[in-house]
Amino acid sequence: MSADGTWNTTMNTPMGAQNGTLTLATDGGNLSGKLSGPQGDIELTDGTVEGDALTWKAAITSPMPMTLEFAATVDGDNISGNVKLGAFGDATFTGTRA
Repeated sequence: MSADGTWNTTMNTPMGAQNGTLTLATDGGNLSGKLSGPQGDIELTDGTVEGDALTWKAAITSPMPMTLEFAATVDGDNISGNVKLGAFGDATFTGTRA
């Protein structure tokens, strides 16, 4: 199933659960979109698609500047994966199609 569309997500960070909206668009092996949440809208970079597996990066400035590195799998109307939080380790996230 395509990853295209809007997803309601929850990221389990060291600062607690962070809710947001993920908007994804695929074009062959390329992935683009944005992550929307309390910090505003963040454009995704370096996005790739390989079957149901997705990867992308998002550069945040709050609470401190860092680049989040996402690896996710789409399973029907569900998305889940892992986020590298720079020096803060890893977090998991889940989401459902909006």
